[in-house]
Amino acid sequence: MKTSGKNIILFVTTGGSVISINISAKQEQKTTLEDFGCCSSCSVMTDHTQDNQLVIGRQDAVYFYQPDGRGPCLAFEGEKLQLHWFRGYLIVVGKENKGLPRAPILGGQTLEMNIVSVYDIQNKFIAYTAPYADVISILCEWGSVYILSGDRKLYHLQEKDTQTKLEMLFKKNNYTLAISLAKSQQYDQDGLIDIFKQYGDHLYGKGDHDGAIDQYIKTIGKLEASYVIRKFLDAQRIHNLTKYLQALHKAQQATEEHTTLLLNCYTKLKDVNKLDEFIMTKDREVDFDVETAMKVCRQAGYHKHALFLAEKHQKHEWYLRIQLEDNKDYQKALEYIGKLEFDEAEENLKKYGKMLISEVPQQTTELLKRLCTDYRPIDRPLIDQVNLDGGIPRIQKASAEEFIHIFVSNSPRLTEFLEHMIKVQPNSPSLLYNTLLELYLHDIVHEKDISAKTDKVRKTEDLLKNPEAKYDLDQALVLCQMNNFKAGILYLYEKAHLYQQILRYHMEHDDYVHVIDTCKKFGAQDSNLWVQALSYFARKEENCKPQLMDVLAHIDKKNLLPPLLVIQTLAHNSTATLSVVKDYIIRRLQLENDQITEDERLIKQYREDTEKKRAQIEELKTTAKIFQAAKCSICNHPLELPSVHFLCEPHSFHQHCFESYAENDSECPVCAAENRKIMDIIRAQEQSKDLHEFFHNQLERSQDGFSVVADYFGRGVFNKVTLITDSPTRQRTGSRPSSRLP
Repeated sequence: MKTSGKNIILFVTTGGSVISINISAKQEQKTTLEDFGCCSSCSVMTDHTQDNQLVIGRQDAVYFYQPDGRGPCLAFEGEKLQLHWFRGYLIVVGKENKGLPRAPILGGQTLEMNIVSVYDIQNKFIAYTAPYADVISILCEWGSVYILSGDRKLYHLQEKDTQTKLEMLFKKNNYTLAISLAKSQQYDQDGLIDIFKQYGDHLYGKGDHDGAIDQYIKTIGKLEASYVIRKFLDAQRIHNLTKYLQALHKAQQATEEHTTLLLNCYTKLKDVNKLDEFIMTKDREVDFDVETAMKVCRQAGYHKHALFLAEKHQKHEWYLRIQLEDNKDYQKALEYIGKLEFDEAEENLKKYGKMLISEVPQQTTELLKRLCTDYRPIDRPLIDQVNLDGGIPRIQKASAEEFIHIFVSNSPRLTEFLEHMIKVQPNSPSLLYNTLLELYLHDIVHEKDISAKTDKVRKTEDLLKNPEAKYDLDQALVLCQMNNFKAGILYLYEKAHLYQQILRYHMEHDDYVHVIDTCKKFGAQDSNLWVQALSYFARKEENCKPQLMDVLAHIDKKNLLPPLLVIQTLAHNSTATLSVVKDYIIRRLQLENDQITEDERLIKQYREDTEKKRAQIEELKTTAKIFQAAKCSICNHPLELPSVHFLCEPHSFHQHCFESYAENDSECPVCAAENRKIMDIIRAQEQSKDLHEFFHNQLERSQDGFSVVADYFGRGVFNKVTLITDSPTRQRTGSRPSSRLP
């Protein structure tokens, strides 16, 4: 009887048929499974390990049945007397006539000999077989098998433990059966691995390397891989080693060394198909160390495979090294850099920029322009999700000055790059402007074509005069001087207000016309230019009379030098005759005479004024002052009491007018302004007469020391001045007018 889900199946065997009946159905379902049957005691039910099947024994075989039909059959020859089931074993009692020993005689009767065989159905081997005298019955109880024989004996068969069974199989080198037995007994994984290892060692010893490697593959994860690898390192066994290493990678138990060894096996076997399958399958899960694989493929010359791995796994450095150093495909390397993110693109251009500029200069320059302005990978759309969401895209740009060194062997491309950068970014660092100026000057020096040279000169001048250009003035001047670029030198001198250097430059080149022009142009800013020009022409031995006359005219006009110094300066020139300076000397002497006459007149006037002042002071001290003014000096109306009178002039005021306009009670409002000027002059002289250091410095720098000393004498620096601050006497009249008033 068998239970299958909710169905209960009853098996019925007769001598002529095998029937299954579903007794759990509402209507009985009867199925004839076979048209032949078996004798009694030759049918048995298996346990759950064999799905509770019905087993019947016939002369030719043993048959298995399911509720719906016959299953497999096992060919067991011989007449079968009994069938029993025990723990997955099928016990068959059969009759055999092949040289069996004679049965014993018991009670005058001769007993027949039977063969008791125990079959392991799952593993398909005979676990036990032995002859017994006239087997009456077999009992399976208490974990053992009991055989009751006709010779009045009860035999006890006890199953050996699994380890003992395995050891017996190992001794017979029956590893296949041992493995099957271990699995059926739910042997642990470590035990199975040990069997696989022993089986592999056995096959390896027999020379069956293919079979051995199959067994070793089953030990992956438990058995040390080096144990197997050492056995197959021989070149003749490289196929077996390759198979094992493949399985090792598939189980994700491989190390870098295993990957290296496997790839070396592929390359030595020149098995490109296997190498492609291992590396270049796009959808394949990676079970090896990528960098190790790339390194081995590159060393073996399989650059295609190394590139595939580098690109697939975004190993940018490896990809570029292979393309540039091995394949020499500079264009693809440059295109690859253009697809990278900003930081990676910048790093790799700094690293490989010199090589790329040397091989693909134009394309590299264009990529650098993008990198240093507004970079985005070339395969990225112009409008991305950030733009669509209304956000402000982030502008990424590198510092152009960090890439100047990569153009060391290509000046034209560097010029193009720098021109682009200062055009789109006028506020570029000074290094860019300085470098571009240096390139321009270098091209001017080495350019042979007149038209091209003129164009380069124009570009250089435009760069120097560009108000937005941030070149370093000192460095630009040094560059122009090193390359003898006259226009640049003179412009930079003028920009730096170095007028003396401009004049000296023309003097060094004996350019008389420009010497005079420079003095005329910048003489207002630096009058000393005319003096230097006079000294310059005075030292010339050739006839420079026109230039000397011109210079002398300006010196005379602006009174830049005393006549004596002019004469002394011209005395160094043997060609400068008296006719050159005659007019100048006569004119200067006449001016001196006129100045002396004017000074004498002023002296006389000052003396007369001084005498008058002294007389007035004495009069004020000794005699009375009569106030006769009839009108107010402020409002010009008739004077009324009360009134205020001052001794100066004299001036008289209405009291209310005086109080309205006077700054203080002791000072005449009319004379206050003039008195204040005089007081300021006196104070200035008092302050400056103690500036001894300033006086000495000015005296040393001046070409006319006498004039400086005279000026300080006139300011009273060397006199002890007593400042009198008393105000003129004021007289106030009361309510009654003075008898002396008109």
